[in-house]
Amino acid sequence: MIAITGSNGKTTTTLLTFHLLKSAGLNVGLGGNIGISLASLILERDYDIIVLEVSSFQLDGMYDFKADTSLLLNITPDHLDRYNYDINLYAASKLRIIQNQGVSELFICNVDDELISDRLKSVNLEVDKIGFSIKSKLENGAYLNNGELVVNQENTKLSIPVGDIPLIGKHNLYNTMAAILTATRYGLNKDQISEGLKSFQNAPHRLEYVARVDGVRFINDSKATNVDSVYYALDGMDRDVIWIAGGVNKGNDYSVISNLVKEKVSALICLGVDNKHLIDAFENDIDIISESQDMTECVSKALKMAYPGDVVLLSPACASFDLFNSYEHRGDEFKKAVLGLKKTLDTLNR
Repeated sequence: MIAITGSNGKTTTTLLTFHLLKSAGLNVGLGGNIGISLASLILERDYDIIVLEVSSFQLDGMYDFKADTSLLLNITPDHLDRYNYDINLYAASKLRIIQNQGVSELFICNVDDELISDRLKSVNLEVDKIGFSIKSKLENGAYLNNGELVVNQENTKLSIPVGDIPLIGKHNLYNTMAAILTATRYGLNKDQISEGLKSFQNAPHRLEYVARVDGVRFINDSKATNVDSVYYALDGMDRDVIWIAGGVNKGNDYSVISNLVKEKVSALICLGVDNKHLIDAFENDIDIISESQDMTECVSKALKMAYPGDVVLLSPACASFDLFNSYEHRGDEFKKAVLGLKKTLDTLNR
């Protein structure tokens, strides 16, 4: 059992871990919060390995389950309305991932995450722990060195060029490190990992390229339902950004992205019923702020605000339930609007 949790990146890391193992020929199943329940997987087939995405909601009800390998990617404010707006209660939920693990099991965690490091000081760890970092070289774990992702684990040492990683953004370096550490734990070599990375396709709505319209790139990051996800999305952008954000506020602290917004965002379009929280947060940082409750209008506005080479980024920082059924619905409507606009303009330009 491989169990993966974190405030952000757990679906990508779960999918990548599963893909690396499966493409190497291992008998592996995929499920948990990502779709198929653990019970269904066990009934479905006799898998050698099961890779599970695990949410804090599921961890709250975890008592007897034990992961052979557990991964904790990060802990940032999310779902705080469920935890009395207390980050410590939320962090305690995430750390239940190591519950019941002993010395023969493995715990893989992000050593750059201050909240994880701080919380682990008060936990009596019996499990074998290794880390991953983009800030420090690690004797046991994964780290960056001169453009290479390096893995040191037991008798395994390998390096993968960062340019071979197909995912956008610093946060996806973390996700990739976690997945590769897991893959090496289960015996994969450098060639198997490299081949798996080349053929990997991420799930929709996660920094998903949609189309280029009149020289403007449109990117769907509808899964970014908290501020930390938006931080990583903006940090990965190398052009001016028209930012589409908004929805149901989950107790967001926008101050953590204030500097990035000042640096990267040229205009903000608020897509929600109540946009006051966004306008109050950024009215002094962004010259152009607009509002809309219609996705087609929103996309059209964004294109008019953009210059060739700019990026229109849907990265909402909020839940979707004021205007949409889910973040998937919101992302699908964004893609539909972008592709519809592109088709219209292509027809006019013939």
